[in-house]
Amino acid sequence: MQPEDAGEPMDRALLIGVSDYRWTDPPHGVPGKLEAVRNNVPVLRRALVRAGVFADEDVVPLCSPDFAEAARELQRVAREARGLLLVYFAGHGAIPSGGDELYLQLRDAQVFAGEHTVFNAAVSFSDLMGTVLATSRAERIVVILDCCFAGNAARVWEHFEDKRRVVLLMSVQANHRIDAGDPATPTPYTENLARLLGEEGGTTVSRLAALLRRRMAEQKRRTLRNEPWEPQLRADAGAEMTLGRKGPQVPLLSPDNPDPAPAPPDPSPRRRLPAWTAALWRRPRALAAKWSRARRREHARRGADGGQRPSRRVLFRLAVPVLVALGMLGVGLYGPLGLAGGDDTHCAPPLELRVLTDPDLEDTFRLAADAYLTSGADTTEAGCRRTGITVYSAGSSDVVEALRRHTDAWQEPEGAEVNPQRDIGPQPDVWIPASRAEADRVLEEQDTDAVAELEPEESPLAHSPVVLAVPDRLAPEPLDDITGRPLTEMIEALTARAENAAVRRPDPEFTDSGLLATVGLYGDTLSVARGESLVRQPGPPSPTAGDLLCALPEDDAVDDRTAALVPEFLLVSGVDCKDNTRTSRTALYPADVPGMDPVLVRVRWDDADGEDGEDGDTARDAAVASFRDWLAGTEGREVFARQGFRHPGTGEPLDKDQEVEGVSYAPSPLDEAAGRDEMEQALSAYQAYGGPGRVLFLLDSSGSMADLWQGPSGGPGLLRQTLGGLGPEDQYGVWAVADTGDGPYETLLGFGRHGRKDAEEAVDERARVHDASADPHAALLAAFDEMEDRRDDGRPRMIVHITDGRHGENLEGGRLVEVLDRAEASGVPVTVAVLGSGGCDEGRPDRRIAEVSGGRCLDAGDDVGASLHDEIARIGTGDD
Repeated sequence: MQPEDAGEPMDRALLIGVSDYRWTDPPHGVPGKLEAVRNNVPVLRRALVRAGVFADEDVVPLCSPDFAEAARELQRVAREARGLLLVYFAGHGAIPSGGDELYLQLRDAQVFAGEHTVFNAAVSFSDLMGTVLATSRAERIVVILDCCFAGNAARVWEHFEDKRRVVLLMSVQANHRIDAGDPATPTPYTENLARLLGEEGGTTVSRLAALLRRRMAEQKRRTLRNEPWEPQLRADAGAEMTLGRKGPQVPLLSPDNPDPAPAPPDPSPRRRLPAWTAALWRRPRALAAKWSRARRREHARRGADGGQRPSRRVLFRLAVPVLVALGMLGVGLYGPLGLAGGDDTHCAPPLELRVLTDPDLEDTFRLAADAYLTSGADTTEAGCRRTGITVYSAGSSDVVEALRRHTDAWQEPEGAEVNPQRDIGPQPDVWIPASRAEADRVLEEQDTDAVAELEPEESPLAHSPVVLAVPDRLAPEPLDDITGRPLTEMIEALTARAENAAVRRPDPEFTDSGLLATVGLYGDTLSVARGESLVRQPGPPSPTAGDLLCALPEDDAVDDRTAALVPEFLLVSGVDCKDNTRTSRTALYPADVPGMDPVLVRVRWDDADGEDGEDGDTARDAAVASFRDWLAGTEGREVFARQGFRHPGTGEPLDKDQEVEGVSYAPSPLDEAAGRDEMEQALSAYQAYGGPGRVLFLLDSSGSMADLWQGPSGGPGLLRQTLGGLGPEDQYGVWAVADTGDGPYETLLGFGRHGRKDAEEAVDERARVHDASADPHAALLAAFDEMEDRRDDGRPRMIVHITDGRHGENLEGGRLVEVLDRAEASGVPVTVAVLGSGGCDEGRPDRRIAEVSGGRCLDAGDDVGASLHDEIARIGTGDD
C-alpha cells in the first residue's frame, strides 16, 4: 500500500451492489431481491478500468455486504484515497414520509415503522456525506447512486459544506421508484453508463452526459409513476472534467462474457496533474471574484478616460474539481490533460457552455445542442470538439426574479432561503427565454449591484404562435373562425357550442406559454376575474404545455371536451408522454395572444472563469457566438423546422412541406411579440388574483397515528411546515380528528387570522394522539359545512386532511358516496396528505375524494412535506 506521504495521489473506488437481502417478508422486510443488481458491480468495474479512470487494483467490489462490512470498507477507502474517491451504490433506497433523507439499504436492512430508527442496517445519505466523505482527504469525490428515490439525496448535498469537491450522480429524480429490469442484465442506468464508457473511451463528462441522457430518452425509459426517467446530477459550478483516456476499444464485461481478453498495455503511463494545478483546484472561487471587484473599483477611481479598460473577468482559469450541473457521471481522470482527437492528436477539454431555457423549449434546445456538438461548427481540423453544452430549464418567473434580485446569491450561495444554484441550476452563460420581453423585464428592474450582465440579441431564433387547441368535434365550422378573434370570444363561442367544454392553460409562473396565454385572457383592460373564470380547473395548472397535453388523455371524457392553450409547435412535433390515444385537435389562432419568440441572451458573470485577454475577446464569447450563428443558420433552422417552428420574420413554417392536420399553414393576422409591460402586468395580476386564502386543516389524531406523530415528517410536523405559505391576511383553522365522545373533531385553532408563531405554539401545545378512532366521514362533512359558511367570494379555499389512510368502514359504501357527493358539489378542493405508501393508489378513498373535489392526494410516492407546502402556498399569501 502506498504510504500516506507519497508524492502521487492515490485513487480508490468502492462499488457496492446489493442484490440479495436477508429479510424480504412483511412486516419488517425490504420489498424484495434485486437480481439485476448482481450484474452491476463487475460490469461497471471493467468499464471504469478499460476507460482508464482507475487501475484494477484501485477498485474495491462489494457484493451484497451487510451493514458492518460496508461501513468498514467505506471508512477504509475514504481514509486511503488522496486523489479520486468514487463510491457507487446499487440496491434498495428508502425515504421517510417527508422525503428529506435517503437511506441506502444493505443486505441486513429492515424497516420498523414508528420506532426511532425506522430504517435499520441502512446508511443515511446525511451520514455518508457528513461523517465519512467529509473526513476523507481525497481531492475529488464522486458518489453514484443507482436506486429508487436516488434524487432525494440532492437535498442533503445542497447543505453539505464541502460540496465543491463532491459530485453527486443520481439514477432518477426525487420521489421516483424505478424498475431494476431484466435479471440477466445490469440495471438500465448502470448498463447504459458502462456501455457509454466503453464506446467513448476518453471523453468529457458533458459529452458522456449528453449521450446518456439521449440514450435513456431513446429507450423511452419511465419510472414506476410512468413519468420520464431522468438521471440527475448535483455539482458545484466549475471547469470541465476529462473522463478516462482514448485507448484501444475493448469488449465490456457482461454476464455472458465474464472474463474478456485483457487489453494491450497503454504505451504511455497515466500522467498526473502537477502539484501547482492541484493547488489551484483547492483555491476558492472567491479569489477570482475579489480580484475582479478590485479591478472594477480601480477603473472607477481612474475614470473612463484614465487608462485602458480592464477585462471584465479574471485573466486566469481557476480550476475546480467538479462539473457544471449535468445529467451524468462526473468522474475526473486527472491523468491526461486532454483527449485524443486522432492517432497523434491530443485535444484540450472543450469549454463548457451552460444554456438555460424555458421549460417548454428545453427539448428543442437539447436537440439543437446535440446536433451542434456533432457538427463541423464545433469540430476543429484536428477532430477535437471546441465546446460542450449543458441545456437545462427552470420556472420562467423564478429565472427572471433571480436575474433581477439574486445574482449574488446565484454566484455565491450563503444561506438556505435564497439559493438559485439549488432551485434553478448553475449560473448560465446563455439564457434563452421564450420571449424577448422576459429579458426586458430583467433589464428594467435589475439591481444596480448585480453581478450578471445581460446582452440580448435583437432577432429571435424562431417563432411559434400560442394557439387554442380544441378537440376536432368542437372546432368551429366553417374554419374561417380559426383566426382574427380575441381569445375570450373564441372561448365563449366554444362553450356556446358545447356547454360542458373547458379550457386549460399551463402555469403562467412556470412557463412563458402560460403567461402569454394569460395576456390574451386578461385583455387590455386586465379583466382578471373574467379571464380566470374561463380557465378554471380542479387542482393546480400543469407546469408546462407538454405536461398539459400529456395530462388531458388520462381521462378520455376530459380530453374530449377540453381545449388547451399551448404553443403550436407541440401540435407538430408531438409530446413525449405515455402511449395512449389522444383526442385530435384543431388549432385556433387568437388575435390577441402573443407568440413564442425565443431569443438568445448572453449572460456575463463578474467572476466568470474564462481566459479573457485584455481585449475582451474571450474563448467563451467565441463559443457563444459560434452556437448563436449555428442556431440562426441553415443547420439550426433545420432543427427548428423538425420541431414545428415558424420563421421568426415571415411567420411561415420553416418546413415548407409541412402538412399537419389541424394546423394552419399561414394563419393571419397574428399578434405581434409580447411587450415587457403587458407580461409584467399579466403576471402581477395573476399572482394577486383571489386575495388571501382560507384553509381548514384536519389532523388525524386517532390512536393509529401514534407511530406517525413525532418529528418533521409526522402529522403535526407536516402541518407546521405548511404554515409558512400562509400570511397574516389568510384565514385558517385546525381541527384534531378523533371521536372522543364529544363529536368527530376538536378545535385546536379557531378559524381566523393567525400569526405563524401563535399557530405553531397552539399546535405544539394542544395536538395529541387520542386513544380513539377517527370518523373522517363526519369530520369531512362538517368541514364542507364550515367552508360553505365562509361563502364563495372569489377567495381561494382548501381543506387539508393529514391522515394515515386507515379509515376502515368510516369511508366505505354509502358513507364514502356521501362524502364524494359533497366534495363534488362544494367547489372546495380537498388535499389529502397520507403518511404512508399506497394511500393514493387508484381507487383508494382518499384519492377519490381529492380527485372529485379538484384537489391532490399526496403519499410516500411524493415529497409530502414540500408538495403540501406548495399546495398551501398556491392559495396563501405567505413569504416562505
